[in-house]
Amino acid sequence: MCLRCMRRAAFTMLCSQPYISCRASANAQVCLSPNRWVIKVYSEDNTSRAIEVPSDITAQDICQLFILKNHCIDDHSWTLFEQLSHLGIERTIEDHESVMEVQSGLGMDANSRLCFRKNYAKYEFFRKPLDFFPEKMVSVGSEASEMMDHSQLIQMFLNSNMCPEIHGYLHAKEQGKKFWKKSYFVLRRSGLYVSNKGESKEPRHLQFIAEFSDNDVYTLLSARKMHGAPTDYGFCIKPNKSSSPRDLRLLCAEEEQVRTCWVTAMRLFKYGMQLYQNFIQPHQKQRDSPMRSISENSLVAMDFSGHKSRVIENPSEVLSVAVEEGLSWRRKSCHRLSAHGSPSSSQTSMSSFAIHTTQPWFHSRLSRDDAHRLIAQQGLIDGVFLLRDSQSNPKTFVLSLCHTQRIKHFQILPVEEDGEQFFSMDDGQTRFSDLIQLVEFHQLNRGILPCRLKHHCARITL
Repeated sequence: MCLRCMRRAAFTMLCSQPYISCRASANAQVCLSPNRWVIKVYSEDNTSRAIEVPSDITAQDICQLFILKNHCIDDHSWTLFEQLSHLGIERTIEDHESVMEVQSGLGMDANSRLCFRKNYAKYEFFRKPLDFFPEKMVSVGSEASEMMDHSQLIQMFLNSNMCPEIHGYLHAKEQGKKFWKKSYFVLRRSGLYVSNKGESKEPRHLQFIAEFSDNDVYTLLSARKMHGAPTDYGFCIKPNKSSSPRDLRLLCAEEEQVRTCWVTAMRLFKYGMQLYQNFIQPHQKQRDSPMRSISENSLVAMDFSGHKSRVIENPSEVLSVAVEEGLSWRRKSCHRLSAHGSPSSSQTSMSSFAIHTTQPWFHSRLSRDDAHRLIAQQGLIDGVFLLRDSQSNPKTFVLSLCHTQRIKHFQILPVEEDGEQFFSMDDGQTRFSDLIQLVEFHQLNRGILPCRLKHHCARITL
């Protein structure tokens, strides 16, 4: 039996074992034997499942287990997080990390929680490094990154013989004090330093802060509220074996892109080539698999209205065909329902519009702040989106979309013409028969949006 088959057989055995009641223990882990543990894993809707696992299980193994159990699509974005609620911090547990080693570092701490959810940004820096590493923040010794070939930016971090630097201003909280101080920081392979003289990088002006062999980098969940930070873009460095607030090195950036740059660089300096192996491993399996992968570039618009199907090459024709197809679908649905003694036409129209509530990208009662938080949790990369009810106008909807690490909100208004109702985001110029058609169109075409819809935010129940 090949290694891949043995691995899948092991997952099948784990999946076939009955779940243990979540009331088995209030702690994050329970030891059954030296080689068997019970751990509890939470999802975003705060449901949890307790599972029995071997002591050498990795984060990737647990993700694969829940993917199989919940029949999720394995798009390589499912991630296990370590969350410390009493400190208001969390971090990505890397795919190769031993979960029991992570948990043993904190002992039987009830404040430690494992969370299973999407993280589309987990390895996005390998695909689009310039989105994560602004040129003004990166240099190699005295050579600025703008002097380098951009395609070699990631190789610079993976090559242990090179000495890249991340530099810039951050707010830091003085240990034992309540105020934050803005200083110039330098991140090197050897660790994090702060300059005590402006932007000087001379060794005599750099004070050592921390290195990463025995430390991990976390993001702050409530930087302003819980830690009194000047912005919401906080992160911290924490020793592996400690969960005391006194041991945290609290830092804060001015904007999200700056925080992302620092956190991503720290992950790369800590794990190096191992992160790249984690990234390419599932893609190597896909190449070895006989199943054909679908590229975004292979998706085309098709017209099936005639006797023969055809590819629509004219972009302006795509929208009109999509709208006509949606109208045709609605007419057939209404006719079919009325023929079987369905409710009135108004009720039928409402039921056809309500079909979007079954879609994984739709979140009915979600506030603007909660939508912002959900998208941020699942990865601030271009194309992450969700649809929700408008809180200010109950008859309208809102599309929340991430672009350039910022979340934008687009109002979707109902438009009525000749007794038929449509949805539009541009005052009726572009109309869709329902929200499903609107989403499917913008998954292929940008339209008025800054980018196409690529990754939907979904919540699962464990």
